[in-house]
Amino acid sequence: MPQSPTLIPILGDQLSMNLSSLEDADPKRTILLMMEVEDETGYVRHHKAKIAYILSAMRHHAEALRKAGWTVDYVKLDDPDNAGSFTGEVARAVERHDPTRIVVTQAGEWRVAAMLEAWETMFAVPVDIRPDTRFIASQAEFEDWAKDRKELRMEFFYRLMRRKTGLLMKGDKPEGGKWNYDADNRKPAPKKETPPEPLTFAPDRITREVLRLVAGRFDNHPGSLDGFAYAVTAEDARAQAEAFMAHGLPRFGDYQDAMLTGQHQLWHSVLSPYMNSGLLDPLELCRMAEEEYEDGHASLNSVEGYIRQIIGWREYVRGLYWHVGPDYVDRNFLRAHRKLPGFYWTGETDMHCMAQALGQTLDTAHAHHIQRLMVTGNFAALIGADPAEVHRWYLEIYIDAYEWVELPNVVGMSQFADGGIIASKPYVSSGAYINRMSDYCGHCRYDVKQRVGEDACPFNALYWDFLARHESRFEGNVRMAMAYRNWNRMAEEDQKAVRAQAAGYLKGLE
Repeated sequence: MPQSPTLIPILGDQLSMNLSSLEDADPKRTILLMMEVEDETGYVRHHKAKIAYILSAMRHHAEALRKAGWTVDYVKLDDPDNAGSFTGEVARAVERHDPTRIVVTQAGEWRVAAMLEAWETMFAVPVDIRPDTRFIASQAEFEDWAKDRKELRMEFFYRLMRRKTGLLMKGDKPEGGKWNYDADNRKPAPKKETPPEPLTFAPDRITREVLRLVAGRFDNHPGSLDGFAYAVTAEDARAQAEAFMAHGLPRFGDYQDAMLTGQHQLWHSVLSPYMNSGLLDPLELCRMAEEEYEDGHASLNSVEGYIRQIIGWREYVRGLYWHVGPDYVDRNFLRAHRKLPGFYWTGETDMHCMAQALGQTLDTAHAHHIQRLMVTGNFAALIGADPAEVHRWYLEIYIDAYEWVELPNVVGMSQFADGGIIASKPYVSSGAYINRMSDYCGHCRYDVKQRVGEDACPFNALYWDFLARHESRFEGNVRMAMAYRNWNRMAEEDQKAVRAQAAGYLKGLE
């Protein structure tokens, strides 16, 4: 390269060909820097499969970039000269290449964003940090929407995104006359329908090399590498997207909240890892889903529900993450300080619903949103687990978990630790909800119909105890009025028995 190049660092969740940092770059005068570093693989104890997925996807993306004509300077994790951090590796690259400037797409997390902002002063090289244009709403657009609002509810932001994208719109009106078909998307687990078989991808040479590296280097991290079958290229991720559109999307809406023993995927897409790392474009997936509706292959409630998850919820939590600020992780509205039980890392518990959700999580690094919200998250909220610890567990354990998307979902939605910024009430329930939406309770040693006694479902007493503990906070919440009416109808001796049952169970957790 005859003259000093531009250096463009590409982070592990920026595995896209359409990065803003690449927009006006000349491949002949540019060095792309990709870095596997200890700081990122080890700042929490990430699930082994999560690390393997990210490293393999990075290495495959580097190959794709080279084939597209780019020069890629790739630093592997086991390189003996690896500095162990983004900043350390950029420093080494500056020494190697003497760039005229550094151009980078903004980081997705506060922690990494602070690193990028320090580079110009640290290296005495101009640093151009560009917005991440892979999202539909810019941070400025979200701030404009959020200002002067008393409540930052996702539903109203979602309508803004529908109008902006034109997805499922008839002029300025929503397709079908309603914005949201969530009421149609709450069917319990079907007994006679067979979910589609998920696509699997056999590890190639690059992935096998990564699996060996992770098995040796991260043997003390949670989770399993057995049967690793995730897509690690944009082409394979696209194949999985097409399979979902054809076979999963038609029933996704009806059964998106359902849970079945032994069924990991059901009608879910499991495309979030590929969206969040950059292999798939979220808006393109929404267009694909809309086309399935227009062609008569999928119902409106399924397609609207799927699109809402992406341009509504995903965009909303990203905007909220940057809007609220880095101290969001410290929110603890319910003053919860209990440690998570050890079975969150082993899956060994007699509660069948928890064993199923935790077991598949440890096996695959994935569980769908109701397993996360209404099983593992619900239980953590009911026992009063420290929300910072719950957040850390979710960040560690799920393959699609990056802080910008995971933190608001856990601290806000799941644990109500933000006091109601995201949710208008805590998402807690007794065992009745799990029984209604799954077949789990029929396989459990506990009796979901009992509140007290040796065989009583732990969720039941814990639920009523949660309401009693926090009555002063929620007695005026209209969405919880019925729950408190039911609690107050109980005879005093029954209330005492339920709370004693909960106290005994909580003591056992200690």
